[in-house]
Amino acid sequence: MRERWKKPAAVVAAIAVAEAAALLLRPRTGLADPAPVNAESYFSPAELDRARRFARPQLALFGGIVAVQGAVLGALARRPPRLPAAASGATLAVALAAAPLPLSAIARRRSMKVGLVTQPWRGWAGDVGKSLAIGAVEGAGAGAGVMALIRRLGPRWWVAGSGAAVATSAAFTLGAPVVLAPLFNRFTDLPAGPARDDVLELAGRAGLKVGRVLEVDGSRRSTAANAYVTGLGPTKRVVLYDTLLRDFTRAETRLVVAHELAHVRHRDIPRGLLYLALVAPPAAYAVSVLAGPEPSLPVLTAATAAVMAPVGVIANGLSRAIERRADAYALQATGDHDAFVDFQRRITLKNVADPDPPRWLQLLAGTHPTTLERIGLALATDRSQGGS
Repeated sequence: MRERWKKPAAVVAAIAVAEAAALLLRPRTGLADPAPVNAESYFSPAELDRARRFARPQLALFGGIVAVQGAVLGALARRPPRLPAAASGATLAVALAAAPLPLSAIARRRSMKVGLVTQPWRGWAGDVGKSLAIGAVEGAGAGAGVMALIRRLGPRWWVAGSGAAVATSAAFTLGAPVVLAPLFNRFTDLPAGPARDDVLELAGRAGLKVGRVLEVDGSRRSTAANAYVTGLGPTKRVVLYDTLLRDFTRAETRLVVAHELAHVRHRDIPRGLLYLALVAPPAAYAVSVLAGPEPSLPVLTAATAAVMAPVGVIANGLSRAIERRADAYALQATGDHDAFVDFQRRITLKNVADPDPPRWLQLLAGTHPTTLERIGLALATDRSQGGS
């Protein structure tokens, strides 16, 4: 009876720790409830129909990709390749990435038809090749490492394995901006001008050292606009898409910069690593219990996916709260509620996004508040500050 409940108990324990870690790290301020908003008040029926006609088949294609990967993983778990650990890891990584490429190509073709993707197919093929090569190297390293731990430590491999996962993630966060990202895009220091002035002014007002501020050539692949914070220590940087700088007003760009500076201010990247450090040990233990004492690499990967799926849902909820805090900070730093609402509307249309996705989808996969929630936050903040 004890053995019967050991596997579900280990998974439940990992989920419970993930939930506790999310509660511990959840922002305590900047989480005002958004005002209720109707999509029809900000988007026309034609705009909503266009977004949903694009988003729903894309979601179905994504589900197909996951199903294909699950089938490949299941087949490999039933008949593991008789290869050295490094070769097995590389093969597994390439197989999981390559098998759903036809569905990915269909999704990409649909993105091209709505004007979202601009990169030629040759460029996409080159990116796929680079990604497969990088995945093969990472898979080889991970496969060799984890199987070596299992051989050396036996059932207790998960103790060292969880530590290795955190260390690897930290190293990746530190090194990816300067090693991997330049393989796919060109990054240049943001030139002197209004955008750079705004970054320095907003950072100076908040007393922040942001590292480098870069512009990335996102337009080489897409018309979508974005910005993000990445790196640790000497590789810390704020990255703005050239499409953002080109297609949005200075007031709107200031809001995006303030949002990203909020992540620097609250040290959200190091806090993300802390979350991983808290969750990794019980998650690794649950994986070891599900996979059994002498697992093959595909079985170990399947067990990892089974454990990390619910943990990922919890992490997504934490991410949404962190993004809400960053939105609140941007509104406070700029005081420009109207520009915030205009920006949310415009970027949603530009990125062909659904402003109000199904609730179940948002709860499972949403890493950011929905467009309507973000507009509602701006309205609520404006009213609390005496606006109309």
